[in-house]
Amino acid sequence: MNLKITGKAVVGPLLVLAGVLLLVNPGGWFGSAAFFTRLWPTLFILPAGVLFHWGYFLGKRTAAGLLVPGGILVTVAVVCQIAVLFHAWHIMWPGFILAPAVGLLELYLFGVRHKALLIPVAILACLSFSFFLMFSLGHMLNVTVGGQPIAAFLLIAAGAWLLFGRRKE
Repeated sequence: MNLKITGKAVVGPLLVLAGVLLLVNPGGWFGSAAFFTRLWPTLFILPAGVLFHWGYFLGKRTAAGLLVPGGILVTVAVVCQIAVLFHAWHIMWPGFILAPAVGLLELYLFGVRHKALLIPVAILACLSFSFFLMFSLGHMLNVTVGGQPIAAFLLIAAGAWLLFGRRKE
């Protein structure tokens, strides 16, 4: 596929995006910084990752190396966007360990099929998922109700049920 990129193809969507942003943000570009402080990963990091993928999938598919930074940037954008929207940096940080694993996995799937690429993918993915699990469970166990951890109430309820629950004779 021969893709010719003209100035109109680049500037046109940027002007449309600028118009939509002005409609959504009536205070102007700098009137309300809250818009940019919440959406900076989607506005700045995600397009760069999409451009790397675009370069590979719309090209001759010979430059599979474009998928590694593309996968890393898209993953980082998703991690940062979730962390910004839900104030969850303390839980989402293992996504930065997952990002190179995603890029290398894309290289394996769409580029060269060297099985050696799966070793760092597996190590990084397992490390990232184990940190996600530990920090997510740790956060859920530390969620408080009335200043006390929910885990304490669950332990008391389970112990009381074992002591005073129905007994089979």
